[in-house]
Amino acid sequence: MSKVIVVDPSKCYACLSCVVACAYRRANAAPSVPLGSGVLSNAACDVVAVDREAVPLVCNQCEDAPCVAVCPTGATHRDVEGGPVLLDAARCIGCKLCVMACPFGMARLRQDGTAAVKCDLCQDRLAQGLAPACVAACPTGALQLQELDDVVRAARARAGALLAAGGAQT
Repeated sequence: MSKVIVVDPSKCYACLSCVVACAYRRANAAPSVPLGSGVLSNAACDVVAVDREAVPLVCNQCEDAPCVAVCPTGATHRDVEGGPVLLDAARCIGCKLCVMACPFGMARLRQDGTAAVKCDLCQDRLAQGLAPACVAACPTGALQLQELDDVVRAARARAGALLAAGGAQT
């Protein structure tokens, strides 16, 4: 089954724990390494301000991922159908096509410009039965790893309840 990170902005208070955890995990750096040493540029997630809300941004692992479609080297790819969109940095030529194609701004170029950076749902952590670094680091539960089918089912139930409530008012 496909897993996705679900975001609840109402629980986020912009502590940036998710960003820092992602950056250290992706840089394979010890927590004693200063963020200013370039570690932070490895983060594949972000938190942005929208009006007065803090909104965590993570890769949506698009079903028909534009970043995969435009990659000339196959560096951005899926190993299995329905699996996460992965990035093989060794095959990436830094052309920025995935960066331009991502409608959510979640593919970025490394600080040194040599390759792209994007979320892979922390495949190494998932293989160990652990949550992605950003999810594990979130102190409020604003980020949750869920099965895509469960997310779709819950969204349809909410939409049905809204339609039923709206239909009763007319």
